[in-house]
Amino acid sequence: MSEETKVSAETTNQDALNNIVALKKGDTVKGTIVKIEDNQAFVSIGYKYDGVIPVRELSAVSVDKASDAVQIGQEVESKVVSIDDEKERLVLSKRQVDSEQAWDVLQQRFESQEVFEVTVSDVVKGGIVADVGVRAFIPASMVERHFVEDFSDYKGKTLRVKVKEIDRENNKLILSQKEVLDAEFESNKKQILSNLQEGQELEGTVQRLTQFGAFVDVGGVDGLVHVSEIAWQHVDKPADVVQEGQQVKVKVLKVDPANGKISLSMKATQPGPWEQSSGNIKTGEIISGVVRRLVDFGAFVEVAPGVEGLVHISQISHRHIATPYEVLKQGQTVQVKVLDFNPAEKRVSLSIKETEEAPAQAPKQEKKVFKEDLNNNPNVSLSNQGMSVTLGERFGDMLGKLK
Repeated sequence: MSEETKVSAETTNQDALNNIVALKKGDTVKGTIVKIEDNQAFVSIGYKYDGVIPVRELSAVSVDKASDAVQIGQEVESKVVSIDDEKERLVLSKRQVDSEQAWDVLQQRFESQEVFEVTVSDVVKGGIVADVGVRAFIPASMVERHFVEDFSDYKGKTLRVKVKEIDRENNKLILSQKEVLDAEFESNKKQILSNLQEGQELEGTVQRLTQFGAFVDVGGVDGLVHVSEIAWQHVDKPADVVQEGQQVKVKVLKVDPANGKISLSMKATQPGPWEQSSGNIKTGEIISGVVRRLVDFGAFVEVAPGVEGLVHISQISHRHIATPYEVLKQGQTVQVKVLDFNPAEKRVSLSIKETEEAPAQAPKQEKKVFKEDLNNNPNVSLSNQGMSVTLGERFGDMLGKLK
């Protein structure tokens, strides 16, 4: 090697040594991921040798292997945890730098109630976890507006959240997606309520059922179909008629924007039972019916779905009864005769006794003859074993004395 070449090489080496970063514990450095193993990642930071980031120092949340947190070629910022030039061992922590920077940003987001995105990194007992520079926990009750039984398919999902609670000293961060969804729901609800009109007919989806009715989604908000508005016929339980997820047609009965309530009706979109029965029920015919209600003055009998007629207490039995309960019970099937049918006024009069043959009447007893009758009419006839005489003839003198 020529002298000139030696000088050039020495100069190059010296320049390289001069460009080597001087490091000490606690320094923050920037570098590029150049190699990944299962339990660590190697970073080139321009030092004499590459630094290593153990898997536990790659993320604020637990990861199974280094490739779950970083990729080759990715630029990262790390803090020097330890340095040993003799062993050429430089340990770095990406987690510490991420954490320090994250707390400041998260505090600002908490104060402004900013909505931001996070990716679910793990599913744990009681909720899910995300890495936002620090470990963020989203309780199960704050993930969705509805109850979620199993979060196993949430890993890797992107959620839109707000900071619900932040405690830097105790390294505690609670996020909520539910608050974001609730706010959007309320905003959407107000918009929909302002556009709804009473009498409007809509297509909806049954969301959930209760004992008192069905909640139907009509474009992003739920309205209540009371059990009495589900069908024209009597409904004991909404589940007897509709199912969750079923598409139904509803009519808007009332809109209450102040309280965010919508009253809907399914039966109002269908022909009424009286209109349907107008050609099927005729005055004078005998038909079957079911006793639906008993009252002191009679019984209401359903003769068609949603069509009830009154059997007045005087039309229940040929014999005298004090109350309908003596001969009828609710749910009983009976034969009735239609006395009058007026669908326009939604009125039908029925009779049970006219479907039955009247019982034979007992023989009448002979009238007793009183003194007053004899005084007024002394010629009243008296029959006894086929013999007939007038009282005047038989007791004329005696009657005269009685006057």
